[in-house]
Amino acid sequence: MPAPPIERTATLLVCCPDQRGIVAALAQLLHANGANILEADQHTDRAAGMFFQRIHFDLADLHGDRATLESALEEVAGSLEMRWHLTYGERRQRMAIFVSKTDHCLYDLLLRHQAGELRCDIPLVVSNHPTHRSVAEQFGIPCRVFPISPATKAAQEAAELTLLAEQRIDLVVLARYMQVLSAEFLASYAKPVINIHHSFLPAFSGARPYHQAVERGVKLIGATAHYATSELDEGPIIEQDVARASHRHSVADLVRKGRDVERSTLSRAVRWHLEDRVLVHGNKTVVFE
Repeated sequence: MPAPPIERTATLLVCCPDQRGIVAALAQLLHANGANILEADQHTDRAAGMFFQRIHFDLADLHGDRATLESALEEVAGSLEMRWHLTYGERRQRMAIFVSKTDHCLYDLLLRHQAGELRCDIPLVVSNHPTHRSVAEQFGIPCRVFPISPATKAAQEAAELTLLAEQRIDLVVLARYMQVLSAEFLASYAKPVINIHHSFLPAFSGARPYHQAVERGVKLIGATAHYATSELDEGPIIEQDVARASHRHSVADLVRKGRDVERSTLSRAVRWHLEDRVLVHGNKTVVFE
C-alpha cells in the first residue's frame, strides 16, 4: 500500500521507566482508537532502567476526535509514569536560522529546505552582521540584523526574543552563529535551540577548535550538532561526524574540510528533530534514525 500523506499522520514519542507491557499498552490504545501504526521503533537503556519509543501512525480511520485520543494517552501515561509528546503531520514547525559571518551552513540549510528535504517553514534569518542579508532575501526570507557588543547584548537578545515570539518560532538553529546565547535568553525562549560546533565534542570546546586541533596534531576532525543549554557546548548531542586529518594539514585545510562535515552534521540533526526522531533524557539523546 502507498504511504499515506504526511498530513494524515501523527508521531508519538514516549519515555518512561522500563517495565513489562509498555509496547502492548500503546499498541492496544492506538488500535482501540482506530489508528494504524506505520512505523514503531524502541530502545531500552538497561543501565538507566528507561524505555524509549517512537510510533508513527495513520489517523485516517480514527474512531473519535484527537482530544479523545490524547485523553486516552494521558491515562496510560499516568499509569506508566510516562513522558510523552504527540505531533500531527499537518503542522509544519517554524524555524529561525541564526548566523554570523560564515555562510556555508546557512546556504546548506536554505538549499535543502528549497529542495524539500527539511519539512518546515523558515520565516526568519537572524544575524549579528549584515553580511548575509542578500543570501536570505535570495531565498525570499527576511533577515533581521542585531549587532551585538558586550554593552548591547542584553537589549539585543530581548529584541530577538520579541521577534521570535511575534513570528511564532518553534526551533532556532545556530548555523555558525558566533555569539553565546545567554542563560536568560535560553530560559526565556524555552524551546529547542540546535547548535553546530566545529569540533567533535567534548574535544576542543569553545573558540578556535581547528587551531587547537593543529596544535595537538589530531588525525580526525569533526563536528557536533547539539541542543544548546546554559553550559557552553555541553548540551545533549544529536549527531556527530568526522573527517581524516594529517600532519600535512594547515588550519586553513582543516577549516575547509570541516565545513563539509559541519554542513552534513547540522542538516541531519535538524531533519531528525523536525521529523520527531529525537528524545532527550537528561543530557543524552535517543535518536530514532
